[in-house]
Amino acid sequence: MLKYVLKRLLYGIGVLLGVVVLVFFLFNVLPGDPARMMLGQRADAESIAVINRDLGRDRPLGVQFLSYLNDLLPISLHSHSSSSAFYLDESKYAPYATLVGTSRTSLIAKKPYLRRSYQSKRKVSEILATSFPQTALLAVAAMVLAVIVGVSLGIVAALRPGSWLDRGILFFATCGMALPSFFSAILVAWLFAYVLGDITHLNMVGSLYEVDDYGCGEHLNLRNLILPALTLGIRPLSVMVQLTKSSLTDALSQDYVRTARAKGMPFRRVVLRHALRNALNPIVTSASGWLAGLLAGAVFVEYVFDWKGMGTIIVEGLDTYDFPVVMGAILFICVLLVLINIAVDIIYGWLDPRVRVGK
Repeated sequence: MLKYVLKRLLYGIGVLLGVVVLVFFLFNVLPGDPARMMLGQRADAESIAVINRDLGRDRPLGVQFLSYLNDLLPISLHSHSSSSAFYLDESKYAPYATLVGTSRTSLIAKKPYLRRSYQSKRKVSEILATSFPQTALLAVAAMVLAVIVGVSLGIVAALRPGSWLDRGILFFATCGMALPSFFSAILVAWLFAYVLGDITHLNMVGSLYEVDDYGCGEHLNLRNLILPALTLGIRPLSVMVQLTKSSLTDALSQDYVRTARAKGMPFRRVVLRHALRNALNPIVTSASGWLAGLLAGAVFVEYVFDWKGMGTIIVEGLDTYDFPVVMGAILFICVLLVLINIAVDIIYGWLDPRVRVGK
């Protein structure tokens, strides 16, 4: 088991390293100059050169990458020379612990440093810390909605095969899978907040916290969570419907179900206590994978509903060439995806030894 766990961890580290390389070189060869965006109409050649030198963008691309990788690593090597690209700036890395040090260089242990925003000058880690809880809440709410409604509709479809109800539910599930997130977000906002707004009393846009109209600070508004969660949950809900129907239909055809029915056990009890319990295994597997995917797939939904999560800061960062924010958000999401996948693989390996030997 230990060998299997180490193998999955090494695989995850390799994936993350590949993502770091791809993200860094992608955002450093894109057209557009952050220095020019920061200066606006005041931009001139001398000012742009000063900003790029301050951002470290005047150095060779390879040196910039090594410096960025050095910032990300929890254990990194730094120079005490202020002219070096690996200068040990205490304001950036504090708190940190010096493991080995000389008069020129030091090996330190620190938190991963994701640089600072070009626009607000705040640390990217601080920006992510304020935006991620809202994205996580949105993803969890969407997944809970998808599981509850999707499994319920899947059970109804499995128990009424070939009926108009079955065909209607499967048609709904197919449409939910086919609709792009951006289009479904606009459609849901228009229908429930504009057309039916007098009945639902829901807002077309809004975040978890809103500014009080009387200047008394921010207040919590959970109603703004309903439409984004509904929109984000449509696709996994559709998957849950089809998966539940398929799994439950297969379970109902097994010998143990026919035996229970022959013994006179009520049909509802057979479905809930026997067939559904065995049919839930693939559903749980799918739900764990979708939860990780929703964290990354909330970008368009958050942008349409102005939900102040990671999706919104990614779009705003791309619009203003605020590359550290965009790169930090993408890397943070990738770390979450890798960690969740590793945890799921380890659990599978613990539950089923055949997974560990590749059978």
